Amino acid sequence: MYKIVNKKALNPTVTMMDIYAPLVAKKAQPGQFIILRVDEEGERIPLTVAGYDREAGTVKIIFQIVGGTTEKLNHKEEGEYLQDFVGPLGVATHLNGLKKVCIVGGGVGCAIALPIAQKLHEMGADVTSIIGFRNKDLLILEDEFNACSNKLRVMTDDGSYGEHGNVTLPLKEMLEGGEKFDMIITIGPLIMMKFVVATAKPFGTPITASMNPIMIDGTGMCGGCRLTLNIDGKKVTKFACVDGPDFNGYEIDFDEAMSRGRMYADFERHAYEDACNLFKKEVK
Repeated sequence: MYKIVNKKALNPTVTMMDIYAPLVAKKAQPGQFIILRVDEEGERIPLTVAGYDREAGTVKIIFQIVGGTTEKLNHKEEGEYLQDFVGPLGVATHLNGLKKVCIVGGGVGCAIALPIAQKLHEMGADVTSIIGFRNKDLLILEDEFNACSNKLRVMTDDGSYGEHGNVTLPLKEMLEGGEKFDMIITIGPLIMMKFVVATAKPFGTPITASMNPIMIDGTGMCGGCRLTLNIDGKKVTKFACVDGPDFNGYEIDFDEAMSRGRMYADFERHAYEDACNLFKKEVK
């Protein structure tokens, strides 16, 4: 059993928790993920490591409430326990040798991007961070990004906070202005990453995209995270949870990935509604 030692709501739909899991904390690296179960009857879900404290033995997770399991997880409080918390899994983000990096995060994907930005900052790299949200009410982790970034641009789709527009606008502005990055690392909704890659392509800047959003069971057995890469004119199949979650952004077939992801939308909605109804009955 794994104790929840801290819980904090970052916005109405996103929650942060610190879980006591010393063996996981000892080995975790930015870009990796864990698999958890809320209780004995719960499903297994992958969540990316959003931070870790090796001395305290804790691992930070940040999750958006979108389905039944995340709704159940959100009902857990400090001092309570999770049934399983396994990891770290996946391939850590490759950061060695990077001196100047642009991190582009969107929505809850910023939780995945943050430990990467922090690690690069610790390594002495020049970090530019661009984080985007639909509106100011959904903003998360601004202070944390500001602390580990040489430059920070905050974007909102409706202009209610920071700069008005999506994350590709400042990226294009920087690249057209002559900024040279060793790597662009983008993490967020698939449609956002698709256009970040399209923005970078004319400039030939290396780009890594995290395909964490398409992972389901975290082992490759479900097939939901199957990914088609176009490598040297050939289509190659990879699995985000086993081979990734990071891939060369220029090689990813984003349209196929988005099409597959929409297959589970109705299921997640029904599971979320069932969980909500269950908790309402318990309260009564």
